[in-house]
Amino acid sequence: MQFTFKTLYNQKSLSVMAKCIRKTVRKKRSKRSHIFGWIVFVSALLLSFSSGDEGVVIDFRKIITWTAALAILIALIFENQINGYFARKRLLKGTEKAVSTFDTENTDSFMSETAVGKSEFSYDRIGLIAETDGYFVFVFSQSHAQIYDKNNLSGGTADEFRKFISEVTNKEIITVK
Repeated sequence: MQFTFKTLYNQKSLSVMAKCIRKTVRKKRSKRSHIFGWIVFVSALLLSFSSGDEGVVIDFRKIITWTAALAILIALIFENQINGYFARKRLLKGTEKAVSTFDTENTDSFMSETAVGKSEFSYDRIGLIAETDGYFVFVFSQSHAQIYDKNNLSGGTADEFRKFISEVTNKEIITVK
């Protein structure tokens, strides 16, 4: 039996991949960054609206403070999309579309093919496996992952693949919401 995924590395898929990395291997760091970001955001607003003897006066310094606070807020809210955007910018030309093949007879490695060429990946290099509603994500490190589109899976069902990949890697699949 052979499972085949056809995946587009586009803004949507790369944002999901960024989210999976953030919620798994970068979880502690992400939480600290979010706490710090919200503290800075709230502090900037409180300090800019604190009134002195003259009341609230809009000046160049407050406009800069509000702009910085807005930038922090946007980064906190759209973090996954921003990280996905930069990941897309770093993609090599020709790697936007990947066809990955998982042969149930080969329990050592799987193949991925792009316009650039074919690559073989060993299952033991996978750090963890995450799953969302539409994707499986193999996380290799804090900055490297691969994503597989469930909607473009052939050769079996998502349930069958989940069972296969869990057995061959000896890893539990983490569900990311």
